[in-house]
Amino acid sequence: MGEIILRYTRGGHTENIHLGDVAVVDTAGNLTDSVGDAYLPMFWRSAAKPFQALPFVKDGGMEKYGITAEELALLVSSHSGEENHVRLVTGILAKLGLTPDALDCGAARPMSGKAFSALIKSGQKPQAVHNPCSGKHSQILALSQMLNIPIEGYIKPEHEAQKIIRRHIAMATRLNEDEVEIGIDGCGVPVFYLPLFNMALAYARLADPQKGAWGEYERAATQIIEAMAAYPQVLSGTGRIDAEVGKITNGRIVAKIGADAVYCLAIRDKAWGVAFKIEDGSYAAVTPAVIAVLKRLKVLTAKEENYLDEKFPPLLKNHRGDIIGTIEYDICRDCGEHRA
Repeated sequence: MGEIILRYTRGGHTENIHLGDVAVVDTAGNLTDSVGDAYLPMFWRSAAKPFQALPFVKDGGMEKYGITAEELALLVSSHSGEENHVRLVTGILAKLGLTPDALDCGAARPMSGKAFSALIKSGQKPQAVHNPCSGKHSQILALSQMLNIPIEGYIKPEHEAQKIIRRHIAMATRLNEDEVEIGIDGCGVPVFYLPLFNMALAYARLADPQKGAWGEYERAATQIIEAMAAYPQVLSGTGRIDAEVGKITNGRIVAKIGADAVYCLAIRDKAWGVAFKIEDGSYAAVTPAVIAVLKRLKVLTAKEENYLDEKFPPLLKNHRGDIIGTIEYDICRDCGEHRA
């Protein structure tokens, strides 16, 4: 059973609570901290994307198609559909000799409100390139072409590229393949069901690929985490918590969202991986939950913590802009004031 992560107040009284579960794991597989059920099984959603790219990167896909580190960050992103994101997706597909018509993720409105407004004002409709998962789909198309696998039906669980990706998800999380159950994600591809502990373990291994004992995959894991760290806005979007955490820590902490309030972090200087799930799936709860977890772990400097508090104040406002309540970080009540 999850514990209270966040408490929303109004008039000095608790009005809403968000329950959650958190796992913090090191590269050796030790559970260093937890809240609620660290072994809660859950769909990994888009937080799995860095590991879905492992076979493409390891087998020379970047070199074969001239993929840059910025483009790699896009391949593992949940992007906001901003101009640079669309440009990168289109450019990657062109390097593959494909057009956006090859994407089978479905059209989706940009996550960025500004990007969506600009699209509407220009008289255009959302397309597949605006889908936050279009980078992942481009990566699967690239993997298929690199291995001479037909791209038709690439989103299906029985497609050979999807079978390869599932094997690599199992390897990254140190599970047997039959322990990794699948469902279908919002963008149509298989999504993986596994314990939060194993998600966090994969991120710990990614945080420090040398300590993570990746073997022949160490170079690929290093390329992926370095790209994520170097291009947080590409990985996410302007003003989002993922991008802001990566930016203010200069890539020391890499953050990756998944749908329905699954979230993962790589704390690189500690070689820790973090995975959490807000049990009601609230997207609005994700940003304060990320800040709460980081404060609990004491991995932010005072300057970084203050920046996040100012950027994302834990306050509730009404339509007039009046402050009418607070967001309390319940899991930090006994954490003290010490910061890294």
